[in-house]
Amino acid sequence: MLPTAYETPAAIALVLGGAIACFAGYRLFRVVLAIYGFIAGAMLASSIMASSNSIGMVLAAMAGGIAGSLILFFAYFVAIALVGAGLGALVIRAGWPQVSTGEPPVVAVLIFVAIGAAIAVILQRYVIIVSTAFAGSWTVVLGALTLTAARRPVKVRTMSDVWVLYPLSPGVYRRSAIVAWVVLGLLGTAVQLGTTSRRKKR
Repeated sequence: MLPTAYETPAAIALVLGGAIACFAGYRLFRVVLAIYGFIAGAMLASSIMASSNSIGMVLAAMAGGIAGSLILFFAYFVAIALVGAGLGALVIRAGWPQVSTGEPPVVAVLIFVAIGAAIAVILQRYVIIVSTAFAGSWTVVLGALTLTAARRPVKVRTMSDVWVLYPLSPGVYRRSAIVAWVVLGLLGTAVQLGTTSRRKKR
């Protein structure tokens, strides 16, 4: 979480980082790992701070983001398995509402996470391309939704107000967000497959 004053800049960063992952995830995989390590580290570290401590949230987010970036950047092979696991979790989380109401069972999530991690290790190139394309497209969608929400007329915000990123929840735009995610993810996959195939032929 961050003070609401940082909501729009953070949303823009999500859109830009997501676009890089979506369309150049394989070529810039270490950069993508650093980006998502920063996002995850910032989310975890800032959530520890009290919502009334604006400076503390920002400092914690920066420190946690840098730590997360470094961890994923240097833990390359572990990160590949984590990317596959994350994609598996994203697939079950996004697809479950189409099957049943409520949250997916823990066992189902663990199964998808394990399958995603195993596939990622075996088929690294294709999994990196697909996972970065779809993770990037989801990040773009979340950033765009945040920008849209930030422009709506709201009550006067105070310094104690905070913005919380829910990375697996598109809010009330669930159906349209999933459609946009799939379309953009497929486009990113096609672009990455095309660019990497041309490079291999050279």
